[in-house]
Amino acid sequence: MSRSRAVGAAVLLALVAGCGSGDGEPTGHPTDDTTVTASVGERFTLTVDDENASTRSHWYLGGPEPDTSVVRATGQELKTDTGDDGEVLPGAGGSRTFTFEATGEGSTEIVLVHCTLTSSCDTGNGTPQPAPTGSGSTPTEPDRVTYKVTVG
Repeated sequence: MSRSRAVGAAVLLALVAGCGSGDGEPTGHPTDDTTVTASVGERFTLTVDDENASTRSHWYLGGPEPDTSVVRATGQELKTDTGDDGEVLPGAGGSRTFTFEATGEGSTEIVLVHCTLTSSCDTGNGTPQPAPTGSGSTPTEPDRVTYKVTVG
């Protein structure tokens, strides 16, 4: 009987260890809904379109950065658009996905900044994006999307 209890305990421990580990796929949130609700330990993504290096259009995690006791950034990925054959097209744009993990209860904001050829903005890491050039180039404010994140 003690052997079956040990096996049962090992199975239960394996099941509990697998729950909430954050190793699964993160939950995607639509960008048109700027309210995110997550549970502690949950990973989630925010995906934005219109990134294109050839046109100097980039998305960055802007400031102020989210409260890391509530949410922390865990990475980002650029997915470039492809043709019908699956090949990346020269000069193609794409979408950037930012991944976050809910680290503790509370609320914070995540600010994503869209810098373009005509905007003058900080890249989010203290390095300014090159200013617009050419005659009549007047820098504009970058687009910003602010997400309200609640972790409970």
